[in-house]
Amino acid sequence: MTTAVLEPRAGRRCHNPLNSLHATHYFSPDLGRELGALGITHPKAVNFAVRAAALGPVGAGAVTAAFYNYKHDLVARHVPAVWSAAAPADVLAARARAVDATLRRLLGEEAVASAEMTEAARLALRAAEACGRGARPLYSAHADLAVPDEPHLAYWHGATLLREHRGDGHLAVLMAAGLDGLEAMVTHTATGKGMTPRWVANTRGWTRDDWDAATARLRDRGLLDGAGELTERGVALREDIERETDRLDRAPYEHLGAEGVARLTVLGTRFAQAAVAAGAFPADLIGKR
Repeated sequence: MTTAVLEPRAGRRCHNPLNSLHATHYFSPDLGRELGALGITHPKAVNFAVRAAALGPVGAGAVTAAFYNYKHDLVARHVPAVWSAAAPADVLAARARAVDATLRRLLGEEAVASAEMTEAARLALRAAEACGRGARPLYSAHADLAVPDEPHLAYWHGATLLREHRGDGHLAVLMAAGLDGLEAMVTHTATGKGMTPRWVANTRGWTRDDWDAATARLRDRGLLDGAGELTERGVALREDIERETDRLDRAPYEHLGAEGVARLTVLGTRFAQAAVAAGAFPADLIGKR
């Protein structure tokens, strides 16, 4: 019996739909409702609280470091003050309720209760068994959380572990490439696959002047042209960043095996596409302008 070889980009292809499903709750009205009931009402405070809660009641410095592409001034306006409104454990419980409501609304009760959902949860959690903790704070903090009993929440938890594992490694690659948090976002936006400048400003706290200054720095390095498009060097750098991120994130998918990765990719894509079709994300979220 021959074992299929894991293709170099197979992990990335599997991660992408899992990451999309994880991200649905950040745009969900269910999250605002649940956090609002705890006294956390500002949208940015909600975002910081739910993603950082696994780290415990940390300060602004730790959140800025772990998130990487948020302006520290914005983080400091909400952290650690957010923990005065609600303890991290209460935030995590509210997040779980919001994710439950969001997935039921976007995917439907039949999909939530399906055998495919149970299978996807098993595969995602199996892959996550091989994730490494070293230098991966957000992954490691979420790995300390209990796996939910319900299959759709267990799948979301597994997707979150794989998402944060890849994300932590990605930040190390960005640092090695000499890109600060905003420069990384500017170059990602220039690929056409990142958030629009307006969404970056709305969610990350950067101003138009900040964006223009980062663009100028990247132009001086020969990574962007005069129109703000990636140069040949810029395209090559982004490709190198993704390849190195793939390398650092390979272990979970090698552990799952090529057949398991292929199956999880199919299931993950099916669920992610259903969520997108149900309006999980704003129509103007992704793009260059």
